[in-house]
Amino acid sequence: MKTSRILKRSALAVAGTAGVLAVAVTIIPQEETPAAQSVTSSPLLAAALMQAASLPFPCQEAIFKTGDQFATTRYAVPVEFWNAAVAALGSLTETERAELTGPACAAWNSWATANSSAVTGELDNRYRNAAPPVCNKFTVATVGTVRKFSPNTPAATRDLEKVVKKVLTEAMTKLSATASDTTCRTSYSTAKTAW
Repeated sequence: MKTSRILKRSALAVAGTAGVLAVAVTIIPQEETPAAQSVTSSPLLAAALMQAASLPFPCQEAIFKTGDQFATTRYAVPVEFWNAAVAALGSLTETERAELTGPACAAWNSWATANSSAVTGELDNRYRNAAPPVCNKFTVATVGTVRKFSPNTPAATRDLEKVVKKVLTEAMTKLSATASDTTCRTSYSTAKTAW
């Protein structure tokens, strides 16, 4: 596995260790592209990795295993979303970061292990069936999968889920105003309040 994939997975999983939204921000595209690799140079990414090192062991485990557990074959995350999610992660308050607790992450890890196959299949199927462009395929697959599975995540992850929802909302809100493609701006705007 390339170092850039590990770094991206690690940083973005900090934002998504609870609920099925972890899938949305930790799945790494199966093929590396120059644009995808550029995410690793972000100063916010470096800060996220520093934060990850201070988390309880179950949270560190979630960061490094979530991407492997949800190894999709079709579903892909646009680079612009990676960047927006990392920026949103950097804006979390200390109180919000404190929700990344050992018990909550352990509950997430157990749920992810038990449900990885179903979630991965759902992401891939929704992505395949959604209309292009990629940004729309991503938002349709992500929101649909999150809405289907998040009610079934353990109660111990609910506070983490609130933090993840904040990261998603901030990233989608930013992209709804800044994405270069009009269709993408509309798709991100729809997704920002869909979960």
